[in-house]
Amino acid sequence: MEGVPMKESRTIQTKLVLPPDTNHMDSIFGGKVLAYIDEVAGIAAMKHSRRPVVVTASIDSVDFLSSAHVGEVLGLEANVTSTGRTSMEVYVRVTSQNLQTGKTKLTTESFLTLVAMGDDGKPVPVPPVVPESEGEKRFFDTAPARREYRKNRVKTPR
Repeated sequence: MEGVPMKESRTIQTKLVLPPDTNHMDSIFGGKVLAYIDEVAGIAAMKHSRRPVVVTASIDSVDFLSSAHVGEVLGLEANVTSTGRTSMEVYVRVTSQNLQTGKTKLTTESFLTLVAMGDDGKPVPVPPVVPESEGEKRFFDTAPARREYRKNRVKTPR
């Protein structure tokens, strides 16, 4: 199977933080951000795998670094950074921008694992990802350590 350049899965979404999306402090609910992350990661995985159905196998990490408030704009960017046989690791970066000041800040970073599904509802092989830029190569080169961490986490008794 021929590799797919990492940039081909790049997906960007913009969301406005509205009052119903926020808590009593006018900052966005973490669950709302997670829903946005899952959606943009799914689209990136669909673009990479060229499959209309992908499922989220795990949300491997979510780091909430700062909050976003009513009236700010969220920018979500996702890329497939690594692949297994049927799985894809997707990195999502979320920023918020205050439209009055123009100030932008990193709010959230996340890694997810998604699996491409066939018409029969079973996992199907995905093409390998091909990093091209230096930044893409860093994500690609560090993916095996993240994969190993995920495997060990699943094996650890709870």
